[in-house]
Amino acid sequence: MDQLNHDALEQIPIPEGLTERLSAKIDQWEQEEQLQLQQQHAQRRKLYVRMLRPAAIAACMALVFGVGYHQLSQEGYQNLAEQDTYQNPVKAQQEVQRALTLLAVNLNRGMTQMEKARSLSDKTERTLNEQLNNLK
Repeated sequence: MDQLNHDALEQIPIPEGLTERLSAKIDQWEQEEQLQLQQQHAQRRKLYVRMLRPAAIAACMALVFGVGYHQLSQEGYQNLAEQDTYQNPVKAQQEVQRALTLLAVNLNRGMTQMEKARSLSDKTERTLNEQLNNLK
């Protein structure tokens, strides 16, 4: 059956210049497709440029507002700290003593941990030296 169809197709005459016309049409389609892709790329680039400016402006405004807010909060914090210290010296002294006590407690805790680590290190070093001396 396939052989009959193939034989029938071979008997149909091919017009002259068909391959040239087909090649030209395929080339035309490729050029149109490339032109369409270039136009789409140009449209995307224009959209990108249009969106970039407002985004940059918004980012700058957010940065300015953020820095301003930070500066205002720092000034408020510094004013509050100065007012607390200078308005009530007794309370300031109590806070300093509390902070120094907390520092001393944590420092002593750290020193205790250091002593434990040092003793463990010394014990490990002695054991290692004993083992090395036994190997000699």
